[in-house]
Order: sequence, then C-alpha cells, then structure tokens
Amino acid sequence: MILKISHRESNVLIHGWKTISMKTDAAKGYLYVIAAALMWASCGTVGKALFQAGMTPLELVRIRVTFSSIILALVFGLFSRYLFQIRPRDILNFAVLGGVVMALVQFSYFAAISKIHVAAAILLQYLAPIIVAVYSMCFWNERVSAIKLSALVLAVAGCYLMVGGYSLHLLTMNRIGILWGLTSAVAFASYTLLGERVMHRYPPWTVIFYAMLCASISINAVGAPPQYLHMEYSMMQFLSLSYIVVMGTILPFGLYFIGVNYIRSTRTMITATLEPISAAVMAFFLLGERLEVWQIIGGIAVVAAIVLLQIQREQDELSPELIRKRSAETG
Repeated sequence: MILKISHRESNVLIHGWKTISMKTDAAKGYLYVIAAALMWASCGTVGKALFQAGMTPLELVRIRVTFSSIILALVFGLFSRYLFQIRPRDILNFAVLGGVVMALVQFSYFAAISKIHVAAAILLQYLAPIIVAVYSMCFWNERVSAIKLSALVLAVAGCYLMVGGYSLHLLTMNRIGILWGLTSAVAFASYTLLGERVMHRYPPWTVIFYAMLCASISINAVGAPPQYLHMEYSMMQFLSLSYIVVMGTILPFGLYFIGVNYIRSTRTMITATLEPISAAVMAFFLLGERLEVWQIIGGIAVVAAIVLLQIQREQDELSPELIRKRSAETG
C-alpha cells in the first residue's frame, strides 16, 4: 500500500518540521549563553588578583586575545580549516569588529575593574542590554512585545540589586573607572550587534577567530611594546592566565556568539545578565561571602526574566543561522 500525501499536506509537514527545528535551535541558544555567563562570572575575581600582583589591564588583555587567537588558529588548522575562509570584501568588517570594538570590550572592562569595584564594573557593563534592545527594535525591526520589555526591565533591575548597586555610591567612585565601565557597555552592545550582522554570512567560530585576531593586532600595536613574553610568572599566575584565556575568553565568547546565532542579540543580552548572579552565587559558596536580601531578590528577578523569554519563544526568521541556511539553499 502506497501512502499518498497531497501538496498541501506536504507543506504542512515541512512547516511543522521547520517550527520544531527553530524551537530546538532557540533552546540550544539559551543554553549556550547561560554557559558563557557562568564562565565569565568566574573571571572577574581572577583578573582582579592579577592586577593586585602588578599586572596592568593592557598586558592582561594582550595575553588574553593573542593566545586566544593562536589557540583557535591551531585548532582550526588541525580540525576545521574551512572556518578560515572569508571573502576579501569582508576584511574591513572584521577589522572594525575585532580591531576596534572587541579590543574595547576586552580592555574597557578590565580597565574599569582596575579602578573601581568589580560589582560596579559589572553593573555598568550590563547597561548594554538596554542599548541592544533599543537599537534592534528601532533599526532592525525586531518585534516588540510586553514580555520582552518586561524581561529587559527585570534583568537590568535584577543586575542592579544583585551587585548591590543601591550601596555602591557610583558618583563618588573613580571617574576614569566609571567612564571605562560605561565604555564597556557601549562596546559590548556594539560587539553583539555587529557580530550578529557579520554572522549573516559566516559561522560563529569564524567570526570569533577573526575578531580575536584583529583585536590582538590592534591591542599589541597600541602603547608600549608588549612585555608579557619577557615577564616571569609564578605557577599561580600562569594557571590564572591560562584560565582567563580558555575559560574566560575562547569558550565563553564562542558560546555567546553561538547564542546570538540562534536567538539574536536582544534575547542573548538579557540572558547574559545571569553573569553577575552567577558570580555572586559562586562567591557565596566558594568564598563565604554573604548575600543580602536585596541581592537575592535581584537574582530572582534575573532568573524570572530568562523564564519569561522561554514563555514567549519567537520563531525569528532573521536569526543569523536561518539567514545563512536560506542563502545556502538559494545558491
């Protein structure tokens, strides 16, 4: 017996399969961003310890991006050479994304925490979701919904409470540190938005590699000649630097862009606000730091924001993953 399927039924099946596939991709996107947030959360304290030992923010960032790009080049060369392929006309895009924007993302955050509290630097950096949401909704025709706006408000307010923003007295802190913190917010937002646009043509790991490469070139070219190759490191410093390169740079930045690839910039940024919550929880369990009631409420607010986004899972036809798939299908 041969089962015949009409053209209409075939279209229904194809549409149903695409819907399931898009929902699965969205779920993966959220998981990747959550993993990135957990990794980033553990790096602020490690960086602060290196600064207290005498390392400058510029040298740390140089080490971070230079060795990240070298490791990625070795891995791609051995296992995934196709990820090196880019069009000559896109070199300028990567130069701007990596050489300017990513370099600022890397440097501005560490410059901020060298001048002000880690909590204050995180709070300022996570003003970025507001910038991304406003830009995406105004200029990229991203759908505006009550749930998405509520999630944005909950996430930003939750970050404020979780890092103890109510007791930080930002206006009395080092002004240079505050300016670097605000710069990190603008840079982080720009990095996310530009990265999404470049991923319309390239997979996330290609974008990460060339962004890291261009960032390493520009950062090593700025200021005094690099000293990190001539410095002596204790075993603890070597392990700390290795941790920041792998667990604080390569993996989280890669996972973050994979998240953008699936769920776009606004939802990725809102989900990434889990970072300060994760940092506080880690400090509570590992360092014995106490959590105040307002911090706990802030953590609940951020988790509620992420849960809200799951309630309204959008099948976004403008995600980089789907745009590349359609481009491949049409030749």
